[in-house]
Amino acid sequence: MDKNAHLNRVIVDFKKLTPEVLKLLVDRYPDGYDDSDIISFRNSHGERIDAVEVLTVDTKYLVKISEKLEYTMENYDEDDYEDFDNDDPAAVPEPDLS
Repeated sequence: MDKNAHLNRVIVDFKKLTPEVLKLLVDRYPDGYDDSDIISFRNSHGERIDAVEVLTVDTKYLVKISEKLEYTMENYDEDDYEDFDNDDPAAVPEPDLS
């Protein structure tokens, strides 16, 4: 049995990424994640999703992998989010990847 089976499960897309979850990601994967960290599954539409996992006391977050996520993790600075609530997805701006 999965020791984390009792946790709430939340799938997070970049658009819904909060400062709290971003910090958890950077703390868990300070040098980035690699293939062994990636969890693949199919969503309700049959689409393949690749994600990385972070845990809190009561929640298991599966954060969808994207180029925006990787860029944001690489350029993370905690001070950028000090004026926002930890659960505010509007606090994490979409990066300009051009």
